[in-house]
Amino acid sequence: MPKALLLVQSQASDPDREDEYHKWYDETHLPQVCEIPGITGARRYSLASGSITSDDSSLPAHLAIYEIDTDDVESVLGELVARAGDGRIEMSDVLQLDPTPNILLYMERD
Repeated sequence: MPKALLLVQSQASDPDREDEYHKWYDETHLPQVCEIPGITGARRYSLASGSITSDDSSLPAHLAIYEIDTDDVESVLGELVARAGDGRIEMSDVLQLDPTPNILLYMERD
């Protein structure tokens, strides 16, 4: 069982680029993030229509869940930031950055 889950809610920068966004996320971004030691898996989901909320138009359309299995979660996050900063994790303009993606870290309960 993973020690932590990193949840990232995001969406395409433009609805017309949705297919390009998914191709980049699935073929480039996910594999590069999963190369980081301690990240043991990832899955992606899309917001279902009819979700239980009063206004789901403001919610990011997609969710990625990364499993982190290490006793040093902070080092994994540090490596993620380092690789994004030096280009080993390629970013793309198909990812909406305004507003920025929601990033949440959940730690396993003792």
